[in-house]
Amino acid sequence: MDFVYEAAAPRVVFAAGALARVPAEVDRFGARRVFLLAGARAAGYADTLAGALGARLCGRTGEVAEHVPAAVAEAAVTAVRAAGADLLVALGGGSATGLAKAVALATGLPILAVPTTYAGSEMTSIWGRTEAGRKTTGRAAVVRPAVVVYDPVLTLTLPPGVSAASGLNALAHLVEGLYAVGVAPVAAVLAQEGVRALAGALPRVVDRPDDLAARTGALYGAWLAGWVLGTVPMGVHHRVCHVLGGRYDLPHAGVHAAVLPYAAALSAGAAPAAMARLAAALGVPDGDAPGALWDLARRTGAPTSLAAVGFDPAWADEAADLVATDPPANPRPVDQAGVRGLLLAAYAGVRPATVAVAPA
Repeated sequence: MDFVYEAAAPRVVFAAGALARVPAEVDRFGARRVFLLAGARAAGYADTLAGALGARLCGRTGEVAEHVPAAVAEAAVTAVRAAGADLLVALGGGSATGLAKAVALATGLPILAVPTTYAGSEMTSIWGRTEAGRKTTGRAAVVRPAVVVYDPVLTLTLPPGVSAASGLNALAHLVEGLYAVGVAPVAAVLAQEGVRALAGALPRVVDRPDDLAARTGALYGAWLAGWVLGTVPMGVHHRVCHVLGGRYDLPHAGVHAAVLPYAAALSAGAAPAAMARLAAALGVPDGDAPGALWDLARRTGAPTSLAAVGFDPAWADEAADLVATDPPANPRPVDQAGVRGLLLAAYAGVRPATVAVAPA
């Protein structure tokens, strides 16, 4: 057994109705000047929170965008500094959390995150920023939220299609956690539990979006996904998705959903034990984990091909070059031919086989 394990995690408050606890969590910081970052989809909840914060609210922005464009990040940093804020509150999906992280990286301010999707980034020290068609990511302790407030009620208004794609995004953190190079045993256990929770909840969420028990199960799985993402190095799946999002401005969650089965297929032959654990968590008796991931995406209405999210197959060579020039650690070594084959297979959207995707 050979692994490295390091964990530092936010304080977590998880409960239906937990949005009402945010002012008390703000008081725990002793914060006097709170800056609220929330995108348009979360505007109603942001209005409620702004009212609850009262005079402690010193500023607010709704200018949130996927992949954290540099211009958006710089504008937010300027606004936060001008407001004299002493605490950032990010309410919304991964884009709101990502923007808060960009501000924290520049200012050193702490973050209280209130996720409304299944992104998982709220649990991590990973930041990302896109400039000139290139997404740069890194890790810094200062961007890890100090507190995360999970309220399943806030996910009830998340449309089924968005829920499915966001849930598959979270599932990707767990899948790569299972086959990560040097994964610690405790992380693998939690990754398997997260897969079980998400795979069980997502079909129910899509069928009955107002089912609070299903929403709670999905958010629980997403919390575990964020925890795994923050403690385990990610592999080829995440590197491919970062390139596709940063270079071609493709939708973050949809890309994760479309790529996941094919990235798992690429690594399956080199990680049989991880694939067996994944298949068990997915409830697949024949062990076909990559196929089961594709089946789950199809069952929930998440994208099952890169064609569905706007990828042009003419980009395959360039994208594969970008991935291969900075390859992540992965059970199967990452090279240009393998990534190109993955991209073209994901573009075609045919249910993947258990064996690794062959280069095209």
